Amino acid sequence: MATVVVLGGNFAGCTSALEVRRHLRKLDPDGAHEVIVVSRSEDFLFVPSLTWVPFQEREIADISFPVGPVLEAHGVQFVHDTAERVDLAEQVVTTAAGQRLPYDFLVVATGPKLDWSIPGLGPSGFTSCICTPPDALAARTAFERLVDEPGPVVVGATQRAGCIGAAYEFLLNLEFQLRQHGVRDRVELTWVTPEPFLGHFGIGGLPHAQGLMERFFEHLGIRWRTGVAIDHAEEGTMVLGDGSHLEFAFAMIVPPFVGQDVVAASPGLGNAHALVPVRDTYQHREHPNVFGAGVAIDVPSPFSTPVAVGVPKTGYPADVEGKVVGENIARLVASRVDLRERPFSQIPGLCVLDAGHKEVVIVANHLFPPRDHALLIPNPLYDEGKRLFERYYLWKARHGYSWLP
Repeated sequence: MATVVVLGGNFAGCTSALEVRRHLRKLDPDGAHEVIVVSRSEDFLFVPSLTWVPFQEREIADISFPVGPVLEAHGVQFVHDTAERVDLAEQVVTTAAGQRLPYDFLVVATGPKLDWSIPGLGPSGFTSCICTPPDALAARTAFERLVDEPGPVVVGATQRAGCIGAAYEFLLNLEFQLRQHGVRDRVELTWVTPEPFLGHFGIGGLPHAQGLMERFFEHLGIRWRTGVAIDHAEEGTMVLGDGSHLEFAFAMIVPPFVGQDVVAASPGLGNAHALVPVRDTYQHREHPNVFGAGVAIDVPSPFSTPVAVGVPKTGYPADVEGKVVGENIARLVASRVDLRERPFSQIPGLCVLDAGHKEVVIVANHLFPPRDHALLIPNPLYDEGKRLFERYYLWKARHGYSWLP
């Protein structure tokens, strides 16, 4: 009998656990193998919709649900606890509540920890963020204050930021909402990004993306600073790496992502950023019975840019990786050596970027070049694509239909 322990219960964690269970059932219909999910949160959260929370277009309850009953219904044990340490030699996970969970196979899908090492950034500093539910709700309060007292706004991402696309979405939704509230003419909007050009997105850009984004920003009256680092923030002022200053009444900055504390506290599990180094099979490079998926894995950027740009490890790649992890663990249990490979760089690029009641659809056969095809399709009429995808994925996740795309 094999025991599989999965750390994390969101996109990558849920898909990995459910796919492991689904494939193991083919080997053992009686369910002798055990799959356990350990998660510090009781809820699944559709993270992409956090960008709408500051504008009251979504509440947290609209985009989350208790994940335990879904997993249990599919034969996966759910443990609501925080994993604190992994002993790779003994193959044991220790939790905050003192549980010791032995494993034959381990999946690290713990998601990101926000790196607020740049002074003055983040909720404990002078800028807002939308990467967690508390941050998004705090950004709502800051936005409401901005509407009452308009002033200059800075939106963007730091060097090495892992989700520049979310910052773009927030910027364009913010611009729309300021117009809806009748204060856009009193707000100067500035975009700051480590990208060497608009529309790089951490994936090297797409055909015509730079020109399209520049024309879009010009049409909306948004200023931009590309290829810049953020040195620090003070109250009302952001200082860039080149020494220039940007005044702000409100700022939303997306930081880099690093690994969770459990990875940092477990010698040999992660790298200097507490991210798990994996092969194309998503096995740990040194421990073949340990797998990683989602934001928790290390994906070095293939691009050399003057200012470091992070790789976008979003929900779609996490779902793909979870499927590969589930299938490969089942193959190892069956003593097979023909493991499935799916290099991160060759996962398709599929994204619907909400642009403030407009949208931009990104389609590419590979996340990174070289690509056979890549398209960036603007839709200036409405933004139903992302809303439809949100409804579809929440339906899929609530039912545990992990095998669906």
